[in-house]
Amino acid sequence: MTIGVSAIGQGLLFGILGIALFLTFRILDFPDMTVEGTFPFGAAVAVSAIANGINPLVATILATLAGMVAGLSTGLLTTKGKIPVLLAGILVMTGLFSINLRVMGRANLSLLNQPNLFKQGFLPQLPPAFASVIVGGLVVIIVVIMLTLFLNTRLGQGFIAAGDNPNMARSLGINPDRQKILGLVISNGLVGLAGGLIAQNNGFADVNMGIGVIVIGLAAIIIGEVSFGNLTLSQRLIAVVLGSIIYRFILLIVLALGFNPDDLKLISAIILALVIMVPTLEDKFRLKQTLTKGVRKDD
Repeated sequence: MTIGVSAIGQGLLFGILGIALFLTFRILDFPDMTVEGTFPFGAAVAVSAIANGINPLVATILATLAGMVAGLSTGLLTTKGKIPVLLAGILVMTGLFSINLRVMGRANLSLLNQPNLFKQGFLPQLPPAFASVIVGGLVVIIVVIMLTLFLNTRLGQGFIAAGDNPNMARSLGINPDRQKILGLVISNGLVGLAGGLIAQNNGFADVNMGIGVIVIGLAAIIIGEVSFGNLTLSQRLIAVVLGSIIYRFILLIVLALGFNPDDLKLISAIILALVIMVPTLEDKFRLKQTLTKGVRKDD
């Protein structure tokens, strides 16, 4: 039971990362490689702040702000510097590796015997892993509500329009570059938040903990979309979180089948590739119709 609860908690925390990627990958329609640098950046800032005696809640806010600064850097490089967004993200991601080493003073920093958000109030009295479910669930609810409210404002509608069709948005008086910067700031702020929370939950921050997180975030988005089909925008945010939880359970099943944990990133990449191919395979082999006919025959 503890493993299942832990999977839900991890799914909720990584769901924040999935929502962040959804903003850039789905709404603004471009890949943001900054994420693999922002995630450990948020973790490094949060853990270093707590190790220096700062309240865990304030440290988590600092991690979010740090992520927003990273997103702003990518946004300025791509809109003002005219660097392609993919390259701008890679440049910021590469620079953040050295900054993370500076922030922590080493490659790995532990939170052993230090307070964190998962040890506040009544949380330590709960069974193992339940704290991550409560903290992760609370943060996800706040993030989804705030983003839903934002996307229904005039500014949020302009943000969506800029992602759908930049030329049309420009003709309506919307500046796509400003919307792109806004999207990168919000998205990377959420990635920094996720990094700060996951580092506190794991009890440490590491400069290499960002490797592969973009695959995890994309897996949450794709699994959510494939599993729940056509949804409204706000419902899709929830579907991303549920996709993240499903992804964690898929990994649990794979590990339970006896696969080596060292192969986890390879397995993650294969799972993502298979999930992305599901709609194609469905169309090609008419799986849905075949399965439906099979059920009717059984009936």
